Amino acid sequence: MTSISNRLQDILATIQLAKLANHRAQSVNLLAVSKAQSALAIREAYAAGQKLFGENYLQEALDKQSQLADLAIEWHFIGPIQSNKTQLIAQHFNWVHSINRLKIAQRLNDARPETLAPLQVCIQVNISNEESKSGVTQQELETLASAISKLPRLKLRGLMAIPEPSNDNNKQRIQFKQVRECYDALLEKGFTLDTLSIGMSDDYRIAIEEGATIVRIGSALFGARK
Repeated sequence: MTSISNRLQDILATIQLAKLANHRAQSVNLLAVSKAQSALAIREAYAAGQKLFGENYLQEALDKQSQLADLAIEWHFIGPIQSNKTQLIAQHFNWVHSINRLKIAQRLNDARPETLAPLQVCIQVNISNEESKSGVTQQELETLASAISKLPRLKLRGLMAIPEPSNDNNKQRIQFKQVRECYDALLEKGFTLDTLSIGMSDDYRIAIEEGATIVRIGSALFGARK
């Protein structure tokens, strides 16, 4: 049976190969998506060198953080955010990838403790305009980015997207390219960004070729969720 450590090394090797196909790529970080995974599995990945972990569900994440408090993990919140969860998210995470409303950003800003560094955040873009997905439209993006940039306890780092699933590599590439074009448009407007959080287990190589700086990988690292 393939271990988490072996799968991690295979993924890191694939990331390096994908970077060769993108002349813009300088660094690509692997975010291990650990939702529904045990604290023991996270420990195994950490011992193999993985330090960034992403969680979708707040209470599950808090339970694991308590069990893993002895590890120097960088915790990323990547799931939908309800207003009543913003205080705990602001207090217990280093990053949030899924901001899609100014109200949520303001609540995170207000709840971020002064004793911690500003919360690193990404705006989630609904690039495929799916009703079932969170995220702002391309038309709303600049207004939200401008408002978040004025919040002192948040640091806007870039964009996140979850394109519509597809077995068509060309369709996935087009969607990733659209997210990158949104990112580039903000750079041209003067926003200081460095993060494009796109690509998951089935398509992360294409995402890197199209500009991803963070790929969010769960099943390819931990195995299929039970």
